[in-house]
Amino acid sequence: MGAALYAVLRAEAVIARRTIGDAHGEPPDCTGWYGQGRHGPAIKVALLGDSSAAGYGVGSVRQTPGAHLASGLAEGADRRVYLRSVAFVGAQTRDLSRQIDRALSVEPHVAVILVGANDVTHSRRPSESVRLLGDAVRRLKAAGAEVVVGTCPDLGTIEPIAPPLKQIARLWSRRLAAAQTIVTVEAGGRTVSLGSVLGPEFAATPALFFGPDRFHPSAAGYASLASVLLPSVLAAVGVIPFEELAPEAARGEAVMSIGEAAVEAARTPGTEIDGTEVAGATRGARGRWVQLRRRRRQPDTDVESPHAVERVPG
Repeated sequence: MGAALYAVLRAEAVIARRTIGDAHGEPPDCTGWYGQGRHGPAIKVALLGDSSAAGYGVGSVRQTPGAHLASGLAEGADRRVYLRSVAFVGAQTRDLSRQIDRALSVEPHVAVILVGANDVTHSRRPSESVRLLGDAVRRLKAAGAEVVVGTCPDLGTIEPIAPPLKQIARLWSRRLAAAQTIVTVEAGGRTVSLGSVLGPEFAATPALFFGPDRFHPSAAGYASLASVLLPSVLAAVGVIPFEELAPEAARGEAVMSIGEAAVEAARTPGTEIDGTEVAGATRGARGRWVQLRRRRRQPDTDVESPHAVERVPG
């Protein structure tokens, strides 16, 4: 029975890979200046990770998640934003080290990482992926950057993957997402769960939110991805509405141990996990104290195309 199941899983993996195909071509480069003409010191952002960070599959730079994120950050913070994207198609967690080598040249205030799906599809050991992610977060924090990690999406929602491989992919990706949450918070960063590929709208309308290969998001999907990440990026740079300073129980927000929060976040897209203190202590009997938040999405903003040269007000 075990051999038969293994054969079925391998066959389904081959079929899914053939259906999805290999990624070809380079996504539009979203590196550049956003929010031109705004006052105040600029916010520098580094975008690291895989094709979901790079925006594979769209035809315009304004459709990339980086452009959505930088435009929303410029609007929400009312500051100029310089975004440096070093993400590339096919990247795994082991590629973060060389991406950081390139990203640190701009001395980013905040780094956004989207990684994990390729680790699952290439059967990388979760322990290795998690260790390398922790190293990456610590290195960025040591360089003075705040870190926001979008955890591994739920690959069980990918349409070309058939059962029982679908259920196994869901289990593996959720386990990796929970482990990513724990190691990121322990290293001083915060996470945002991407869950079932960013929310129930993806499962309900895959034709709208998935691209032609039915694996990567469409332009609408990348816009949704950025809208999930943006509130936590704003919080990371200190732009937080007063009413959101304390957790709101009505939205399911709470202070809890990191293990409980990681499991809950893996099940619920858009959940942010960040370290906190209880009575002056960062740890309790069950480990690290964290805040579980479900931040309100920001209003839609006009997405800009990046400028190669900064235009300073005045």
